[in-house]
Amino acid sequence: MYFVPDGTKVCGFYECSECGMRYLSLVIAPSMVCPYCGEEVDMELGPDDEMPESFEEAKLIRVVEGDDVEKMDVLLSLAITGGDCDWL
Repeated sequence: MYFVPDGTKVCGFYECSECGMRYLSLVIAPSMVCPYCGEEVDMELGPDDEMPESFEEAKLIRVVEGDDVEKMDVLLSLAITGGDCDWL
């Protein structure tokens, strides 16, 4: 799971079109490689093997700023873990 560190004031909220995961990232770009389903570089490649292609499937939904960063981080962690949401 990808969470932003405490005290973060600006981050990007992304959704992957391939696996459907939503996450926050300190990197703010129009699109990026999904940390959940994206191809990682295999350092065991031989001389005849091709490098895997990584596609930027995760698209920026919106830039989250200020106090909304902490709220969004808590909501995403609740959604992922299935935690208790009685406090909402």
